[in-house]
Amino acid sequence: MRRFTLAVGSSLILAAPLVQADVIGLGASVNYWDSDLSGDVTSGSSSVDVNDELRLEDDGNANASIYIEHPVPLLPNVRLAYTQVQQSGSGTLSGSYDGVSAGNVRADLDLEQLDLTLYYEVLDNWVNLDLGLTVRDFSGELRVHNAVQSSLTEADAVIPMGYIEARFDLPLTGAAVGAQGNFISFDGDSLRDFNVYGQYSISLLQLRAGYRQIAVDYKDGSDVFDVEIDGPFISAGVTF
Repeated sequence: MRRFTLAVGSSLILAAPLVQADVIGLGASVNYWDSDLSGDVTSGSSSVDVNDELRLEDDGNANASIYIEHPVPLLPNVRLAYTQVQQSGSGTLSGSYDGVSAGNVRADLDLEQLDLTLYYEVLDNWVNLDLGLTVRDFSGELRVHNAVQSSLTEADAVIPMGYIEARFDLPLTGAAVGAQGNFISFDGDSLRDFNVYGQYSISLLQLRAGYRQIAVDYKDGSDVFDVEIDGPFISAGVTF
């Protein structure tokens, strides 16, 4: 198994918090993500197209996050986020894949990630800017089988990533627009996760709608996940 290493530029971490929350803030949200999947998965010398050959369809996405912000100087704020993408389908292999012969097959894909993000509020007024570092526990699993043969392709890594979120509040309206992203590229591997959104807040309730894309190009031994998941999402959360 290979694991990413990342030399985080001093400018990111040393972008010392120019502002901090005046009081402790808490927030949590859950969302529905209507995602599509494309790309290839490789095991050894064989590769399969997850869309054209496996015909994977969305079975369910579990997405949730929670954060805490505080007024203590120099200590970062903390955000936890969880994402799970499950897709299954029945397709036709054009050639053999990892010991499974060409022909009709059943496939199940499970991608899961748990993020711990430490970040600073660099700006906190009608223009909001957060910078920090995310440690992502990522795992991917693809099962392909027919009546007599089966294959399991896996990838597993703990990945440090840069983190940024920018949001623009429209004064006196409760509305805002923003973007949020994590990213890393190292030694031929890369992972990108970003979303853009519109937001409306009323009292403690926070509603969002937007678009999210995750692009994974990661090699774990002889197994390679080169896939992209994207689509619209809606979320509901509370803030205190």
